[in-house]
Amino acid sequence: MDSFDLVIKGGLCVLPSGIQQTDLGIRFQSGRGTITKIGDISNAQGAKILDAKGLHVLPGVIDTQVHFREPGLEHKENMETGSRSAVLGGVTGFLEMPNTKPPTASPEAIADKLARAEDHSWCNYGFFVGATAENAAHLHELEKLPGVPGIKIFMGSSTGDLLVDQEATLHTILSKGAKRIAIHAEDEQRLVERKRLIPKNATASFHPEWRDEEVAFLATQKIVSIARKYNRRLHLLHISSKKEIQFLKDHKDLVTVECLPQFLMFHAPDIYEKIGPLAQMNPPIRSAEHQAALWKGLQDGTIDIIGTDHAPHTREEKSKPYPETPSGMPGVQTLVPVMLNFVNEGRLSLEHLCNLISKNPAKTYGIKRNGEISLGFDANLTIVDLKRTEEVKESWLASKCGWSPYTGLKLKGWPVGTIVNGQTVMWQGQIFNKPNTQRFEFA
Repeated sequence: MDSFDLVIKGGLCVLPSGIQQTDLGIRFQSGRGTITKIGDISNAQGAKILDAKGLHVLPGVIDTQVHFREPGLEHKENMETGSRSAVLGGVTGFLEMPNTKPPTASPEAIADKLARAEDHSWCNYGFFVGATAENAAHLHELEKLPGVPGIKIFMGSSTGDLLVDQEATLHTILSKGAKRIAIHAEDEQRLVERKRLIPKNATASFHPEWRDEEVAFLATQKIVSIARKYNRRLHLLHISSKKEIQFLKDHKDLVTVECLPQFLMFHAPDIYEKIGPLAQMNPPIRSAEHQAALWKGLQDGTIDIIGTDHAPHTREEKSKPYPETPSGMPGVQTLVPVMLNFVNEGRLSLEHLCNLISKNPAKTYGIKRNGEISLGFDANLTIVDLKRTEEVKESWLASKCGWSPYTGLKLKGWPVGTIVNGQTVMWQGQIFNKPNTQRFEFA
């Protein structure tokens, strides 16, 4: 008789071979839950049984771009509230960006974040190291530190103090090292020049005019050209424009591409008319023409990953006059329901979605034993009810900022269970005892 610590019974499991109704047997080994059987488990004496009949079991969702604001900006978010939001939304792990205060740009800062996550995170984690002119020559060493998926470069100014806009520094960074580099591609020189064009009494609706398509395209074109010289793999974050998608389609041998749910759901000018500065982010939500190009890129394989760029600010900060309003919005908790709604609308298949939010995140950053429901893989699982319709309400949100651009929307497809390292962290909207969370291991 097989022995298991947890058995998930009768779920519609999204396996590498397709969707199959089956049982999953999970056993704790070396401090983590491991998938040890996929198939009928008729007798699992002593095991905890989780009934998943009528539900879909997905490989654990990984959000590869979040800003949990700790240390230094905890009035917006912290590790506990950000990761609590994640597991309530069915997310089993995250990769966090380095633009905190101080920035995550040294071994000491990385160690500090890992210690904070060990104490406070509700799911698994990794932390990017931020590129600066000062650490550029040593980033190839920092990227090897435990818990680090790679380097993050801000080519254009955004929240925080990290900025690398000198081409010589970019060459220094890309010339050494092996891990894929995450890129915020906006051209700083054009940003500075166009900021002078912002009229008096402008509102957030001007944001796509200031940070226009050329701001994004110039930086994207530049960093891909440098990467070609050194054969360095890149991951282009939050791609927002038609021109970028058309360009990147021809560079898939070297570049992976991220898009955001908000770019697929909203477009200008409608979203700015509806929620004003809450819609402001970098790069901006653009017109319907750009949105259509992103959907095409999603369907033809140009886009590899859906991340959220979860970047909360308080309502008070967002109420400042433009352009003093900070850019960014929360999103980690709504990732799964928003994308499941698109599945229910027939805009993509469930298997394709699992590639975008589970398999490809793990593959892109070399996250070991994650991204699939397979024997020997970590038991990180997202359980969803495709038939369930819920309205996004502020009372459901766990982020410190307390708001969402999706508030009031009814979405079909909802996360009902989050399994982290074989432990049930969330079930039917209730969070249980903090699991044995761990830093991701990267190849």
